[in-house]
Amino acid sequence: MNRRIITLLVALVPVLLLGVIGSVYTVPFVALGPGPTHDTLGKFEGREVVEVTGAEVDRTAGQLNMTTIAMRDGLTLFEALGFWVSGRHGIVPRAEVYPPGVSREEVDKSNEQEFTNSESNAEVAAMRQLNLPTAVLVHRVSEGGPSQDALRPGDQIVSVNGTPISTPQDVVTAVSDSAPGTVLSLVIRRDGAEQTANVTLGARPDDETKGYLGLTPTEAAAPPMQVDFYLPDIGGPSAGLMFSLALVEKLSPGDLDGGAFIAGTGTIDGDGNVGPIGGIQYKMMAAQEAGAETFLVPSDNCSEAIQRVPDGLRLVRVETLAGAVQALQDLSAGEQAPSCG
Repeated sequence: MNRRIITLLVALVPVLLLGVIGSVYTVPFVALGPGPTHDTLGKFEGREVVEVTGAEVDRTAGQLNMTTIAMRDGLTLFEALGFWVSGRHGIVPRAEVYPPGVSREEVDKSNEQEFTNSESNAEVAAMRQLNLPTAVLVHRVSEGGPSQDALRPGDQIVSVNGTPISTPQDVVTAVSDSAPGTVLSLVIRRDGAEQTANVTLGARPDDETKGYLGLTPTEAAAPPMQVDFYLPDIGGPSAGLMFSLALVEKLSPGDLDGGAFIAGTGTIDGDGNVGPIGGIQYKMMAAQEAGAETFLVPSDNCSEAIQRVPDGLRLVRVETLAGAVQALQDLSAGEQAPSCG
């Protein structure tokens, strides 16, 4: 073997090693980028994303799209470099997404719970925006708990021991003031008729001196109205604002969005306050690529958003659900809306 071939082989060895390492070795980073965007006024997998029954629903036009972030985990060195070079993705330490000591399943479960909470908050905020009544309903009954044979999900809790119930906290207070073994008399409304359910309290798993009812109450639209959300495999709280706007659009006359393609993001609480989210740049990118003309930005995200806004996308600053409704009405009428600029 001559010297030239030996030199070539020696030079190729590190290149081959780098290729193997770069294509096999995974790095402790995740890639974040634009994710799917869904019209909250439309359908997903043949079902309404926001479905209202038991009430008159107005016909809608235009789109109110919620936006998401796509996250890619288990990256090889070459994949991470590719995402970084693309300019469409950000690379962040994996520990920021999956904290040490917390499993991926635990993080996913937490995100699912946040999404469920955002749906509940969105419903209540919309009802209050429209001055429609709400009620305290049984959201979940614990298997094997004191209420298992007496109550079921969807029951409206009217009163506990004669005390009217208007918020989920009222139920918590009634139970926390009672000791295990106490019999509570609950007036509930089921299938439109009132009835009484007597439940003997158990002991709380974390404090045996306090009563345990074994259910999770929630505030929702008062029956017979029922609101159901359908967007499986989505986590986190950031769709709250767009869910609320979809409900307001469906339950009020006229076109809130003026037939335009609106996208946005933001958490929401039951009082209609809009909170900040993460990854605003990727959500704006997803919205612009989907065809949105206007993007609703939580006020606390504005300073970040204006630095990375895609060409042709109008940013509207939002602090509350009422403010978002007014902003869309102003835009529909050809007037100015609050801007991040």
